[in-house]
Amino acid sequence: MIIYPAVDILDGKCVRLFQGRLDAVKVYYEKPVDAAKNWESKGAEYLHIVDLNGAVSGEPKNIESVEEIIKSVNIPVQLGGGIRDLKSINKIFEIGVERAILGTSIINAPEFVAECCMKFGKKIIASIDAKNGKVAISGWKDGTEYDSLEIIKELKVLGVSKLVYTDISYDGTLYGVNTESVGEILKQIDIPVIVSGGVSSIDDIKNIKKMKNLGVDGVIIGTALYEKKLDLEEAVRVAKSVN
Repeated sequence: MIIYPAVDILDGKCVRLFQGRLDAVKVYYEKPVDAAKNWESKGAEYLHIVDLNGAVSGEPKNIESVEEIIKSVNIPVQLGGGIRDLKSINKIFEIGVERAILGTSIINAPEFVAECCMKFGKKIIASIDAKNGKVAISGWKDGTEYDSLEIIKELKVLGVSKLVYTDISYDGTLYGVNTESVGEILKQIDIPVIVSGGVSSIDDIKNIKKMKNLGVDGVIIGTALYEKKLDLEEAVRVAKSVN
């Protein structure tokens, strides 16, 4: 199981949000590259980067910060936030992003998602952000009436080979992981799932790891790392251990 430290970028800075709210922002690093290098030095094998400005505006806005990170670390990067056309996809792959995360397009332009999956294969992963069972889009600021479980069932038809699932109500809260909703997700699909939202302790990592045989590929950790509630080196050890 892979641990993905989160590097969320807003206005060129590394931040964390509480429940995805742009009015509940805390800056942790003035330069996101410093966060990325720190997590790499502590054993991270992969970075999960979100361009928060891009997610809201509909096009990547922090490309320079992302490119600086890629040039400064030796681990792969997956990027989400505002990637909604081929121009943006080509641009981020050009600067060295390993995987593009598509979220809003799954709702607004599923044909585009299918096209990207056909063209780029496993370099495309889906992101479903859910609140009270409904999908949220556009950087979580827009709710929809789409049932998250129903949308997830359709992902394989689009050609999606991996899913990031975030429970918005838990994200950035340190409440712990909503294992019940994750369990329901795993019952619906047979593609690997990266769990996100609420991770607060090493016990959360252990609980998620128990779901590995059900399809959990990894876990994204954000606030718990930045608030030093969870040690990344320990989390990586637990994730990679046999038991």
